[in-house]
Amino acid sequence: MEKKGWDGFEIGAMLRSFDGAIRDIATTLPEDRPYSQSNSFTASVADWRIEKPLFNKDYCIDCQFCWVYCPDMSIISRDKKMVGIDFDHCKGCGICVEVCPTNPKSLLMFPEQKEEEVALAEWPQKEKKADTVVEED
Repeated sequence: MEKKGWDGFEIGAMLRSFDGAIRDIATTLPEDRPYSQSNSFTASVADWRIEKPLFNKDYCIDCQFCWVYCPDMSIISRDKKMVGIDFDHCKGCGICVEVCPTNPKSLLMFPEQKEEEVALAEWPQKEKKADTVVEED
């Protein structure tokens, strides 16, 4: 197949996601799938991202909201547990951070150049609930 840019396809062209016949794609890991050249999985958008989501597994409750709502399927999940982020395909939209229900969030946006270790050190800490004492008369 000749490799074309986004504007090289004819109107109404059908772009197949995979090369050849596919069986049981749901249980095939994304990195093992035979993606076609016209599939966005083969293209990286990382070079134009200015912010990136970083993941702190200490706060994650594995709700899978980030995986469900990510428009680019950039959340890597194995056995219903969040394991990381596919930075080749993440465009830095921040939807994963918005839908994260934990407090503090297990995903936060950081500048693209920030090292993960530095970002994790800056992560907000869980607030400890003050013990309330009820006085009896």
